[in-house]
Amino acid sequence: MDRLNAGMLKAPERPVRVLQFGEGNFLRAFVDYMIDIANEKADFNGNVVLVKPISFGNLDAFHQQDCRYTVLLRGLVDGKPVEMSRAITSVSDAVDAYGEYEKYAAYARLDTLRFIVSNTTEAGIQFDPHCRLTDRPAAPFPAKLTQLLYARYQAHLPGLVILACELIDNNGRELENCVRRYAEQWQLGADFARWLEAKNTFCNTLVDRIVTGYPREEAAEICAKIGTDDPLLDTAEPYHLWVIEGNFEQELPLQAAGLNVVWTDQVAPYKKMKVRILNGAHTALVFPSLLCRVETVGESLKDKDLATFLDCCLHRYILPTLENQAEAEAFAKAVLERFANPYIHHRWQSIALNSISKYTARVLPTLLDTVAGGAPVPRPLAFSLACLIEYYKTCPVTDDPKQTAFIKENPLPAILANAELWGTDLSFLTDTVTTCTEKLHQSGVREAMQWSM
Repeated sequence: MDRLNAGMLKAPERPVRVLQFGEGNFLRAFVDYMIDIANEKADFNGNVVLVKPISFGNLDAFHQQDCRYTVLLRGLVDGKPVEMSRAITSVSDAVDAYGEYEKYAAYARLDTLRFIVSNTTEAGIQFDPHCRLTDRPAAPFPAKLTQLLYARYQAHLPGLVILACELIDNNGRELENCVRRYAEQWQLGADFARWLEAKNTFCNTLVDRIVTGYPREEAAEICAKIGTDDPLLDTAEPYHLWVIEGNFEQELPLQAAGLNVVWTDQVAPYKKMKVRILNGAHTALVFPSLLCRVETVGESLKDKDLATFLDCCLHRYILPTLENQAEAEAFAKAVLERFANPYIHHRWQSIALNSISKYTARVLPTLLDTVAGGAPVPRPLAFSLACLIEYYKTCPVTDDPKQTAFIKENPLPAILANAELWGTDLSFLTDTVTTCTEKLHQSGVREAMQWSM
């Protein structure tokens, strides 16, 4: 079986309009997949160049395949299992910012370039005062971006639209702040600062798609089906959502291509919806599931008790705290379908990592909003917290050692009163969580869970 290449998968010549920092599985199955569809269905007529933004690793696989690869989407759509493969031709080159610096730097002066996309991990957007303008290249991504933008400014070229996909709050704004700090530290001048503000747009974004990457155990079978050897094969779920603060649909016609993209003046409500519904549902369900000895998310959705508990958490408590009920209902429906995806075996043990901070960010705000509205303490969410504490007391966990030790060594009232754990004093939950814990010990997790609803 021959390896996928441009000879097998021809594409028209297109100008490079997108420079993408990050060549990993997520962006290839999310952004580059969308650009590919926009080329086909909305006449975007633009290609992506991938930049390897770190010093280690290589791009050999991309060059051997002429940057061609396959995205395989697998999951449930309207309750039915589907598999859809797409051969991607939207990526025209991949460049090493370290090993091919001159080639990489030349893209800064490309007059067709309009968009920067990045996913350099949560740690990628940070300021390092030791970087210099003369570094080839500067190490952190924001410093690289400052060098690139300054080169465009010096060449009298138009500014760019920067779409930051890193999983931090206000990702575009945080990236812009770093760039401005570098411009000031490197003394790039007031004219550049004005150009930076007037001619460039840093967009906060929210991205959502589960990308499972290269399916090592199934790769030979999948490649036989598609008829080519493809070491860059990338698998993901069908669902996707990209929320972008701003509106560049005329230049980047993603909605016109039929994609689930939202241009908005505020990402925050969508972030709140995602965190409370998708992440909150995971966090509310993880420890009841583990105490029931259920190992994966999909298995929990097939378990009558756990599925009923999740439905109660979502529809009785989480959804009512959100502003746009129609959007929230639709998103919750999609989330349940995604959780039941038979192609993704998402283990609860992985989701359980660092659950103290996760509960605080994902579930506790719903509980606090419910109580602030005058309603009683929502027992299912308190039961979830009781299960978390029970699990931390009795099972090995991966979390902050100091916090973990405090839970193991202290009684329930002291644990709930510890504002360092939860961000606030939760003593008002003591009676409810104590009753939940007593039910767990007396009746077992399933009867206690049923009682909590």
